[in-house]
Amino acid sequence: MGKGQELYQKAKTLIPGGTMLLSKRPEMFLPDLWPAYYSKSTGCQVWDLDGNMFYDTSLMGVGTNTLGYADKRVDTAVEGVVAAGNMTTLNCPEEVYLAEKLIEINPWADMVRFARSGGEANSIAIRIARAASGKDKVAICGYHGWHDWYLSVNLNEQGDDLSNHLLSGLSVAGVPQHLKNSVYPFMYNDFDELLNIVNKQDIGVIKMEVVRNFGPTNDFLQKVRDLATERNIVLIFDECTSGFRETYGGIFKKYGVEPDLTVFGKTIANGYALTAIVGKRAVMEAAQATFISSTFWTERIGPTAALAALKAIEEERSYEQITMIGKTIQEGWKKLADLHNLKITVSGIPALSTYSFDSPNALIYKTFITQEMLKKGFLASTNFYACIRHSQEIIDQYFNELDTVYERIAAVESDTDPIENLLEGEVCHAGFKRLN
Repeated sequence: MGKGQELYQKAKTLIPGGTMLLSKRPEMFLPDLWPAYYSKSTGCQVWDLDGNMFYDTSLMGVGTNTLGYADKRVDTAVEGVVAAGNMTTLNCPEEVYLAEKLIEINPWADMVRFARSGGEANSIAIRIARAASGKDKVAICGYHGWHDWYLSVNLNEQGDDLSNHLLSGLSVAGVPQHLKNSVYPFMYNDFDELLNIVNKQDIGVIKMEVVRNFGPTNDFLQKVRDLATERNIVLIFDECTSGFRETYGGIFKKYGVEPDLTVFGKTIANGYALTAIVGKRAVMEAAQATFISSTFWTERIGPTAALAALKAIEEERSYEQITMIGKTIQEGWKKLADLHNLKITVSGIPALSTYSFDSPNALIYKTFITQEMLKKGFLASTNFYACIRHSQEIIDQYFNELDTVYERIAAVESDTDPIENLLEGEVCHAGFKRLN
């Protein structure tokens, strides 16, 4: 079982859900066999509690470490402020320097607020936007965290409206019933659906991911921008996931459409806790008309890490590197699938690549990939979040090992190998599921 799984069995008795993040539950990868915990990491290498080293060719910190784990430039800056003192009664100057840098990167914007996690940053953005618009109702497209305002979508008439945006079956236990019909989801690239919502409801805020799996068609983003401007609606682009992966800043730069507010997270501090809400003065100053305040938003490590990470991202042009790596990965998956006559669907921006098997056995195959690649020294699934430390040598080794795994899957698909022979444990979870 390994020390990691032994510790995880204990964790499930002490921590509801076993982990703080659904995406890191071992059940999402390889129930009962995933190593679960790490002892150290560097570049794209991770060591488990038993001292085994793995190349991380899966989530790379759930998309946080595009510069790789333990980047010396970022860590050295953090070590300096830890030695000098992380928290005092006075404010850290780095938050001002970081605000200046983010406005330099986003010249359409004027002001910045900081937080430490993506979910709370999105909630702050919603609070500010509602205060600025004077309206409660929000139209959303994409994933925006775990807070009440977002989960309240599932209080609406259909009862599982987030199934197309996040996961199916998310319970609204604990979410106040009076939030029902305050947030309305619309599908990406479906402008008519959004227009219908805006025409029927008194929408004050449109909040959306700029792109996740596929890009805009039929001038979709510009139509949304024009609609928000015409109806005096605050437009928020959630770039927690997509920011600094294809451009030096928001991916909206790629499409020439600017929001009123944007939210950055994940990549901005290369694994340290820092998120930012960046916006136009007319909207951002509404933050002073409400109460948004938290002690640990004033600690020094987050802004210091972000300043160092943004400097490294700019110098390395890491967003170009991880995009090229991601394209290599996507093409490699397609070639391997064609070689073995397997049908897969590849999606995501290149730096956040993912794929699925076009087969009723897709979840079993996903589990099998994780099981076999783990034996070969890789943390792997049906996704690949790129960092600049994913060398061509590592990528070549990854595909050499994946080739033999695909060969076994192809044998199952052609009925020459019983599917019962594949797995050594349970099938991985597809989404949210109670653990005990």
